[in-house]
Amino acid sequence: MVNIKICGLSRAEDISAVNEALPDYIGFVFAPSRRRVDENTAVMLKEQLDPRIKAVGVFVNQDISFIAGLKEIIDIAQLHGDEDSDYVKRVREHLPVIKAVSVGNTLPTLPDGADYLLFDTLSQQRGGTGMAFDWGLLREYNGAPYFLAGGLTVQNVLKAVKALNPFCVDVSSGVEKNGVKDAGKIHKFVRSVRSPQI
Repeated sequence: MVNIKICGLSRAEDISAVNEALPDYIGFVFAPSRRRVDENTAVMLKEQLDPRIKAVGVFVNQDISFIAGLKEIIDIAQLHGDEDSDYVKRVREHLPVIKAVSVGNTLPTLPDGADYLLFDTLSQQRGGTGMAFDWGLLREYNGAPYFLAGGLTVQNVLKAVKALNPFCVDVSSGVEKNGVKDAGKIHKFVRSVRSPQI
């Protein structure tokens, strides 16, 4: 069964929606983004989150002590910047790590040491663009389990699952309406993966 991550939650309404839909992971963005949350907001949201759902913290070139200080709030650190293998190793002393890989026209050199990779579309804002990359670039990949991100929606996620069978599909803008998370889209996305006949 492919796992599901709903990223970029920032409101109590978002937590209510995922508590009903029950994806496997959610993401709190601590990096510069319109979806960014501060530590106090993340604490409040995590307290409301169903304990069956794992919380991922998203960071870009963040100080490791800041990440380590959030380990009571998050279960996994997702590194979306220029973090090298040594940095990944140091973060893993505190939390499991998802290392994001930005994919353009070719698959870049892959980093070492992370528990998971996350393949996302190359962009200046480091994700959240709603644009997909060429999934065919991953057909020969056989490394660490990976999260597939970038342009996933209710309409195309099942196609991605059938083509690649990733460890996890990761969506943010694909379940938004007017720039905020939409409960109906979240439910439909989860159903599309888990019960594709519905």
